[in-house]
Amino acid sequence: MTTTYVLRGVRPLGGDPADVVLAGGVIADVAAPGAASVTDRDAAGAPADVVEIDARDHVLLPGLVDLHTHLREPGREDAETVASGTRAAAAGGFTAVHAMANTSPVADTAGVVEQVWRLGQEAGWVDVHPIGAVTVGLGGERLAELGAMADSAARVRVFSDDGKCVHDPILMRRALEYVKAFDGVVAQHAQEPRLTEGAQMNEGVVSAEIGLAGWPAVAEEAIIARDVLLAEHVGSRLHVCHLSTAGSVEIVRWAKGRGIDVTAEVTPHHLILTDDLARTYDPTYKVNPPLRTAADVEAVRAGLADGTIDIVATDHAPHTREDKDCEWGAAAFGMTGLETALAVVQDTMVDTGRMTWSDVARVLSSAPARIGRIDTGAAPQGRPLEVGEPANVVLVDPSATRTVDARAQATASGNTPFAGRELPGRVVATFLRGRATVLDGAPVAAPAGSSAGAPTRGGHR
Repeated sequence: MTTTYVLRGVRPLGGDPADVVLAGGVIADVAAPGAASVTDRDAAGAPADVVEIDARDHVLLPGLVDLHTHLREPGREDAETVASGTRAAAAGGFTAVHAMANTSPVADTAGVVEQVWRLGQEAGWVDVHPIGAVTVGLGGERLAELGAMADSAARVRVFSDDGKCVHDPILMRRALEYVKAFDGVVAQHAQEPRLTEGAQMNEGVVSAEIGLAGWPAVAEEAIIARDVLLAEHVGSRLHVCHLSTAGSVEIVRWAKGRGIDVTAEVTPHHLILTDDLARTYDPTYKVNPPLRTAADVEAVRAGLADGTIDIVATDHAPHTREDKDCEWGAAAFGMTGLETALAVVQDTMVDTGRMTWSDVARVLSSAPARIGRIDTGAAPQGRPLEVGEPANVVLVDPSATRTVDARAQATASGNTPFAGRELPGRVVATFLRGRATVLDGAPVAAPAGSSAGAPTRGGHR
């Protein structure tokens, strides 16, 4: 039996209250409170179970889309699996994620990206769209099988060596030229390796005071400046991963003003955390690119608010306890972020008056779906909250608050920088094509209709 969900009194995009009906995998009705058309039969006339949810004062958003997720499988299932990572994504309000290529083996062939894609289908929590490597083995020496990955069942449209920079300008030019054939995009990890050799944190006052090797802002900015000019030269799309400095914001702003086809993302942690946290020597705060200064945080917030920065992407980077619970220099770079992203955006941008819930839907749903080219096709994401559109939606209680508990999260790893911190908002329910993956704030025991049960790994590791 199928289930019809009626969200009573919900506020789509934070607007006026409405009753929203999810049936048959689509948004079946949006009407004034009490006026929605509800039936206990599905589109084929079979009986349907009707579940009503009191959603008064809750906000309805299109399902969130992450353009930058590390799911670790294949190869590092001790840190995360596709199942556990996508379960965390659903808990955070996401209905689609793009899985980065730095797995083991690297996702640089059609076979590996199809494996990740199929693991996502089997898990059933969200749609998983693999990102293909730009170069073989992330080695930066020769192009990977871009065309084969684009033609595969995974239909790869985003390519990145994230974790490493495509530092050779000739190779970067060739990649930008190649992906034009299938409307792909190269997502660059902007880090000049020779300027960051041995770097441990942001280069500045704090690094000088505490004696950690500095990571200069120019190492990021120089690559972005080079690549926007290359993109202009070849007429291709460029996406800038995890932009983090005030100078980077200005370069992207200049490039867009010039008409260059560049998009950029900022992570939740770069919207709120600063390099001052490195004074604790807690490797939870070790991340790539590093946490920057308060001035940089203000600049990226302003860039997100004015549209210079197109999207928020989590850069969810789970690690085992062994890789993080050690001295700073030996610790891995990275933080988890899928389950806290929406709360951080609410805290820094909505509750401060810099963005509306409609803006949140743009930077966390429609824009990343468009950049990843998953806003059309057989299973589109990031679509408007309109009748007939796929019922990929998330129900949020913006008035709720919660204290982040690393051990209670759905991800298999506990390296969140927000542990013990109070954040606003609560994901009440997530729906993937009308099927509930999260209800009453918790992932369902197993996605109904999925061929997989609960994730193979769960809880803090």
